[in-house]
Amino acid sequence: MEFTGKKALVTGAAGGIGSALLSALRARGASVAVADRDVSGLEAEAHLPGDLCDPAYGDALPAAAADALGGLDLVFNNAGVITRGAVTETSDQDWALSLGVNVEAPFRICRAAIPIMAAAGGGAIVNTASCWGLRPGPNHAVYCMTKAAIASLTQCMGMDHAHQGIRINAICPNEVNTPMLRSGFARRGFDPDTAIAELGKTVPLGRIAEAGDIVDVALFLASDAARYMCGALVEVNGGKPVL
Repeated sequence: MEFTGKKALVTGAAGGIGSALLSALRARGASVAVADRDVSGLEAEAHLPGDLCDPAYGDALPAAAADALGGLDLVFNNAGVITRGAVTETSDQDWALSLGVNVEAPFRICRAAIPIMAAAGGGAIVNTASCWGLRPGPNHAVYCMTKAAIASLTQCMGMDHAHQGIRINAICPNEVNTPMLRSGFARRGFDPDTAIAELGKTVPLGRIAEAGDIVDVALFLASDAARYMCGALVEVNGGKPVL
């Protein structure tokens, strides 16, 4: 999976999966534009900080990345947020944040990136959905809904834009050992190391995913090795079903 000469945009680049994806792409020869609220500590060819809940920012990101890198071949809509609780426990702020980051931003970025890629002869987009969007689990109503939405959008776009040489697929992880997961445990009063070890016992492979486990599949979907895949939802879950 070499990406020499490829130009890529990665959202959520400061997070656990995003930073691992950034490093992996650059190690394989890609030039990368990074998008997140704060990208100051990231080594990349272009830094495009902003708020994905700002429609104008999402609309402008692909063109900004293409201008900075000299083209745009790959887009990884990696940014995401998790809001927990039933609908009755979900605030308007939770709703707006979840829809803004998990659904509206990828929609806007794809809408703006597709014409750029089509004019250049094609490209690949990898969205981040979730196993929880395919088979919803308890007490994550809005999160599951948003991930179901991005999964469905991926399937639709995969069909609609394949004829333009643009392959659009999604990865669907289960739990991943990232700072976001760890901070969520800490906020709820759990020791993150202990909680992650216990969670690992529920996975047939014996552990929850590390960022690299997810990144490798994302890179595969973006690479020529997945040249006949479009509109696919690829689960990366260690064999663990959503309960």
